Amino acid sequence: MNMPPAFSWSHLNMFHLGWLPSLLVLAGEFLYLRAARRHVQWPRSRAIWWTAGSVVTFIATQGVIGVYDMTLFSAHMIQHLLLIMVAAALFAAAAPLDLFRESSKRVESIVSSRLGRITLHPLTAFGLYFLFIPLTHLTGLFNAMLSHEWLHHSEQIAFLVIGYLFFRPAFGVERGVHLHPGLRLVYVMAAVPVDTFTGLALNMTTKNPFPAYAMAGGSPLDNVHLGGAIMWIGGDGLMLLALIPLTVTWVRYETRRTRELDAELDAAEA
Repeated sequence: MNMPPAFSWSHLNMFHLGWLPSLLVLAGEFLYLRAARRHVQWPRSRAIWWTAGSVVTFIATQGVIGVYDMTLFSAHMIQHLLLIMVAAALFAAAAPLDLFRESSKRVESIVSSRLGRITLHPLTAFGLYFLFIPLTHLTGLFNAMLSHEWLHHSEQIAFLVIGYLFFRPAFGVERGVHLHPGLRLVYVMAAVPVDTFTGLALNMTTKNPFPAYAMAGGSPLDNVHLGGAIMWIGGDGLMLLALIPLTVTWVRYETRRTRELDAELDAAEA
């Protein structure tokens, strides 16, 4: 791996265009927009969410963050948050599974199968998120990722997939298991301690847990501490932002239900 220069703010316009990640992002964008074009009634807002997710994914993997993600733990952590909490959330809002279910009977059969229902269940998504974050940051798997680029790319894809599975029931846009709006709020809040614990563990470590990091300038341990703080504060902050629309949805739901119940009671009295 070629070592990039020591980071400075003048490097913010740096890019490194890997053919495989770029191809995957472009292919995903092309397939989604082609399928959306075939469905005249498909909401345009969902296509916008998907495109926004593709842009965030490209910036996180091919921009300056991707240049330094193998040499600065703090850059990796920013990339991790962008992929699993921003890009994946945007993809979930785009409801891609519903789109491709309408386009392909094979996709419909896979999703409707027992394995598909288990994979898409909220408890499965929560369990994957709960295990994946500490597993990829507090074990030797991280050093292995630094030594094998294919594993690094696999981790990036896993961030997107697990993030999508996690936010899918939280947003409740797609067909399948739907949670009560109040339960969606609890579902997301229950995941906050995962990032808090992992971030604090990294922030408080007294030795560099990732010796495979060949950092260009500076102290590797200090950068690990910075990365832990980014996960802790940044991760919790992004989760709190996600709670805002969920809270608004819950309040609207309860307001609507109250009106419906009042109407039913008035009708019964009449």
